[in-house]
Amino acid sequence: MSGAGYQSVGVIGGGAWGTALAQVCARAGREVVLWAREADVVASVNATHENTAFLPGVALEPAIRATANLAELGASDLVLAVAPAQHLRAALAAFAPHVRDGLPIVLCSKGVEQGSLKLMTEVLAETVPQARPAVLSGPSFAGEVARGLPTAVTLACAEAGCAEDLAEAVATPTFRPYFATDMIGAEAGGAVKNVLAIACGIVEGRGLGRSAHAALITRGFAELTRLAVALGGQAETVAGLCGLGDLVLTCSSPQSRNMSVGLALGGGQTLDEALAGKLSVAEGVASAPAVRDLARKLGVETPICAAVAAILAGKVGVDDAIAGLLARPLREET
Repeated sequence: MSGAGYQSVGVIGGGAWGTALAQVCARAGREVVLWAREADVVASVNATHENTAFLPGVALEPAIRATANLAELGASDLVLAVAPAQHLRAALAAFAPHVRDGLPIVLCSKGVEQGSLKLMTEVLAETVPQARPAVLSGPSFAGEVARGLPTAVTLACAEAGCAEDLAEAVATPTFRPYFATDMIGAEAGGAVKNVLAIACGIVEGRGLGRSAHAALITRGFAELTRLAVALGGQAETVAGLCGLGDLVLTCSSPQSRNMSVGLALGGGQTLDEALAGKLSVAEGVASAPAVRDLARKLGVETPICAAVAAILAGKVGVDDAIAGLLARPLREET
């Protein structure tokens, strides 16, 4: 099936990112059904062509129709799964009875599941084994994507032909997917970078300077790469848009939900205060302990991710965590 064969697209998740991807697909000429859990989101999208709760001020394409009934997505040629990582299993399990064999489901959530320590492809394999999995990841802010600003991402599927077809199906003049076959590398980069963005926000909020910020991104990328390779991904994949590219974006702008949480923590707020009043999910908060535990299970050193998890759990203060990282034994860089 070529990209043109995917005429109808279902999107699971009516948050900012799900809505932005629905907008992309509509601009690519697809008929789009957007499933949202929130009744007000469904009503807002259908009545005013705007997601006033999660993406206010962005006029949505008329080809986007919202629904609260997951069964309506079953007839789609292609489905994007954009529910938050910690809620993805429940959403996919609810959708599973409506999925035909071979339906492509593109995973667009970034994280490691708490408890099971599984990546989203593993969650999909357990809940909807009849689906054809793919992963979309890369440096992308929902508001910018929805407004049509230039964006490039990685779209990975185990079969090269499938990845290329899916990329063609969602590509627009301002949304450019690069296709790949390394799904593990694509999703590992997206999962770890959210935790590192919290760390970068803490450094920024503490006023530790641009040198420390650059060092943290670089050493964080080393952690991300080690973990991705240990999981079976390729270092070359995470050196691209879905790893390094996403890391640079998320660690460099307060617009990032995860970095904004770190900024608040670095400025002296508690985690509850940092999260207060936020509708959108900062995936790194839930993923941090899961990333730490997964790294320990695989025997991979991730001191920055471990420090973030300890700070979020209230087991160590920001200053003590920073001092602990700086006091680590000197070693070769590579």
